[in-house]
Amino acid sequence: MMTLRAVKHCGKADYGWLQARYAFSFGHYFDPDFMGFKTLRVLNQEVIAPESAFQPKSYPHVDILNFILQGSAEYRDSLGNKINVSEGECIRFSPRPDLSYSEHNICPYKPLTRLQLWLNACPQQEYYPAQKIQLPPDSNMLVASPDGENESIQLRQQIWITQLNITPESAQHIKLKGKNAYLQSIRGGATLQAENGETIEMSCNDGVFIQNENALTLSSSKSMRALLIDLGA
Repeated sequence: MMTLRAVKHCGKADYGWLQARYAFSFGHYFDPDFMGFKTLRVLNQEVIAPESAFQPKSYPHVDILNFILQGSAEYRDSLGNKINVSEGECIRFSPRPDLSYSEHNICPYKPLTRLQLWLNACPQQEYYPAQKIQLPPDSNMLVASPDGENESIQLRQQIWITQLNITPESAQHIKLKGKNAYLQSIRGGATLQAENGETIEMSCNDGVFIQNENALTLSSSKSMRALLIDLGA
């Protein structure tokens, strides 16, 4: 079964310095029908104005992935540690409960655009040091996995995240690892077809809930960049 999460129905916020879109309930946006999906807790796309920042805050027991789509970010913790992340990179934080963290766009002229995921972490697994990788925008690659396979980011949960690039010449057949997955468009749209012939059309920035499917075929009349979040069981 596949269910469209159209971008036009997602939550939105405009604080002047911050433009945000929420796939699931977050902050002031609350919808009891969209409280996350299995172990995927948060999926936000946010644009932060030049020389603006989120104030320091603590986090629950999650892994946080930030995909930098434009600009650059500086992340700080309450111990004074700093990490810089640039356009085309992805960073994973496993926040410690005794620390607070902030995010800054220190550029004086360019907005920071990024996609952020929160993934529930296994309670038995403790803090991991921050990890980042280069993510060429036109690549097909494993971004994150439970074991860090193929030099991917390591997660504290049975979740696999893959970047997909679909062109008119290269429809892709994708096997899923479990019963639940979420596909998020970063750029462009596509047609999804399940093994039983069910199809769904998604546009730029749409998401799709995928349940009880073994495999999908994705095709695009133009081109598409997307994240496949395979949630395993």
